[in-house]
Amino acid sequence: MKWIAIISMLIDHIGAVLFPGMLWMRYVGRIAFPVFCFLLVEGFYHTRNVKRYLFRLLLFALISEIPYDLAFYHTVWYPAKQNVFFTLAIGLGFLWFWDREREPVFKAGLLVIAIWLAEILRTDYHGYGVLLIIMFQIIRQRNKIWMIVCGLWNFLWKSTIQYAGLLSIPIIALYNGERGNRMKYFFYVFYPVHLIMLYLIKCNI
Repeated sequence: MKWIAIISMLIDHIGAVLFPGMLWMRYVGRIAFPVFCFLLVEGFYHTRNVKRYLFRLLLFALISEIPYDLAFYHTVWYPAKQNVFFTLAIGLGFLWFWDREREPVFKAGLLVIAIWLAEILRTDYHGYGVLLIIMFQIIRQRNKIWMIVCGLWNFLWKSTIQYAGLLSIPIIALYNGERGNRMKYFFYVFYPVHLIMLYLIKCNI
């Protein structure tokens, strides 16, 4: 699943940076984020150290920000948008506090704070992205309800391109609860490296 998400993300970014007119590449890319969100929730329940997991996400969020801004906005600092690692880190932080909290009122407050934080920081996928992580958490292991929820989430967007995110549903449905090939640090390193490479290619076209 992670390989599918990484490849679809790569196709999306190649399209966004190098071939903006080839919309099919952007459609393929819509598969990635729902899969990453699903895997984040599963990873939360299987990791031995949530603090270390969160630290890795925040560390690579910082490392990836300049490559992200260069690739997509051609500047070393673009405060209007932050990379997806920030979205995933906020989501994981929410999961951690949510799992430790028992009072419904405080749980609701955590939900609002997590979405608000993503909006304020202007992370990739904004508060909608954190919302999907929250939804996957709430309905985890509840038959196939998550399919409906994931499907509805893709229709929250004004742009119809996100409707292609529905293609992530059959991919997630194949998940059998077992760990695949270990690639613990591959995605962390791949994300900033591939963005830098796309930027350099763009500069030399």
